[in-house]
Amino acid sequence: MELLTHDELARLTPPERLALISQLWDSLEDSQLPLTAPQRDELDRRLATFEQDRHEGITWAALKAELEQRCP
Repeated sequence: MELLTHDELARLTPPERLALISQLWDSLEDSQLPLTAPQRDELDRRLATFEQDRHEGITWAALKAELEQRCP
């Protein structure tokens, strides 16, 4: 694989560089993204909190109806 040179990268506009970053990121599989133990612990904690709080939430339709009543 031939990498882009610094000059070639510098000629790209910021939106083009961001699009390239996005394409590269999206090309990675979950298993290819290394996580530290603290990162994995934090993700596990957030997932557990999400699962726990899921039953206390409301649907989008209910929230939308409430907002429409408050802000006609």
